[in-house]
Amino acid sequence: MKCLFCGSLESKVVDSRSTEEGLAIRRRRECIECGRRFTTYEKIEEVPLVVVKSDGKREVFDRSKIIGGLLRAGVKRQIELKTFEELVDDMERELRNSFIQEVNSSQLGKMVLERLRGLDEVAYVRFASVYRKFQDIQSFKEELDYLFTIKMKPTRK
Repeated sequence: MKCLFCGSLESKVVDSRSTEEGLAIRRRRECIECGRRFTTYEKIEEVPLVVVKSDGKREVFDRSKIIGGLLRAGVKRQIELKTFEELVDDMERELRNSFIQEVNSSQLGKMVLERLRGLDEVAYVRFASVYRKFQDIQSFKEELDYLFTIKMKPTRK
């Protein structure tokens, strides 16, 4: 690590500890050349996750957009913000663990719906109505029928 004071590339680590958030490591270093101390931080460099929109445009994954959509779908429902944040955390973790760098917005929508279905049926239908672009009452009915069919399936042991 290059010394801020004399430019030497030789230093030793005097102290090392995790930051409060646990997202970085704080290191106190001492320059071998001039003896002065300085602090450095190490953190994981994340590869950006890119969302490919239906029109072909690409944008960086923005969890706040998904949380915003979930909040709109969950209006007047007894769902805490923390629950939506955990849902998006789970999705993002799944995507990053798959080592893909680009994901289709339609795939993101499906991932949200899979998780919402077990969380709140009303929020699920509201989100589905926007995601699937329902044009009429028949589209709503078909989605409700699908939801009812899934719910009524016997669970396997």
